[in-house]
Amino acid sequence: MYQTPTAHLINPNTGEMSGATGRYEKRISDLAGVYADEAAFAAKASEDPDHVVYYVHETRPQQAKGDLIFGTTWMEPGKIGDEYYMTRGHIHAQANRPETYYGESGEGLMLMESPEGETRILEIRAKELVYVPPMWIHRSVNTGSTPLVMSFCYPSDSGQDYEIIARSGGMATRIMADGDGWKAVDNANYRPRTKEEIAAVMATVD
Repeated sequence: MYQTPTAHLINPNTGEMSGATGRYEKRISDLAGVYADEAAFAAKASEDPDHVVYYVHETRPQQAKGDLIFGTTWMEPGKIGDEYYMTRGHIHAQANRPETYYGESGEGLMLMESPEGETRILEIRAKELVYVPPMWIHRSVNTGSTPLVMSFCYPSDSGQDYEIIARSGGMATRIMADGDGWKAVDNANYRPRTKEEIAAVMATVD
């Protein structure tokens, strides 16, 4: 009748989480269309298509509403051209579901965008928690020289819509190297969402 309580150890260096029930990884060959410099991406993908950019350990106790999915993300440091490694990014399929990210090690950013195209950027470091509110598209970016490791938690009925970013030609903002730091630049390929596309996102709310 009741779920069994569990405890999980997180390795802040490797991102491994004890008791994880699932693991997946994204290789460079999985990330076509994500980066601005298509020539640099093609060269990297040709040189080492199986290079793992990030992987996720997760536990999904139930898919039912009222439970949580939680886990860890480990992301390699690196760049494609001048653009830092990042996750594919998504909005939740049930768009009014939030998510939290807690920095375990490394340093990076949470890049967030509203359906209307407003951008917010928050830094995430060890022992720092970032709250992603409902209705925000989000992706994480490793701006450091070491792996970025984060733990995350979100409602189990959230789902993910990864294609919302691709349909707009990427997120409105890109994170690029700028000397010893980073800078946010406009994405020249970005196409703002139509009223109908924004209404479709709002229609997922329950």
